[in-house]
Amino acid sequence: MKAPNSEATPDKASASAKDTRNTGPGRLLIAVYAVFAISATARAGYQILTKFSEAPLAYLLSAFAALVYVIATVSLAKPGRTWFKVSLAAVLVELVGVLVVGALSVFDAVQFPHETVWSLFGRGYAFIPLLLPILGLVWLYRRRPGKRPATAGG
Repeated sequence: MKAPNSEATPDKASASAKDTRNTGPGRLLIAVYAVFAISATARAGYQILTKFSEAPLAYLLSAFAALVYVIATVSLAKPGRTWFKVSLAAVLVELVGVLVVGALSVFDAVQFPHETVWSLFGRGYAFIPLLLPILGLVWLYRRRPGKRPATAGG
């Protein structure tokens, strides 16, 4: 009678342990997001404090990008379905931001007299801001919750 109950507990523990996104290559992804969170926050803070009147839209977008990187960093490091959804939302917002701001900075350069993190698709950062959300989405797809429990239940 106790054997089935005791077997279910290790399965649940191993399923929840495999549900994390902060193992293996996920650690590198989180580290890169953390570097971008720190650098984008520092850059936006400096720009807003010293030159805000020169390009308010660009500097506010830099601050928004920094906030997205902070949220992505924290949510990728946390296990669980809720943090997975937060990670997915943050990475999708990042991808849309890079594409929209990148396109606008090419086709309406007057609105972006100074560059943001996402200007010209992240050219100032070796296009890592464009590549990072794509890698993040691939990682999230591979580590999505519900994938393991479906096979564990069968």
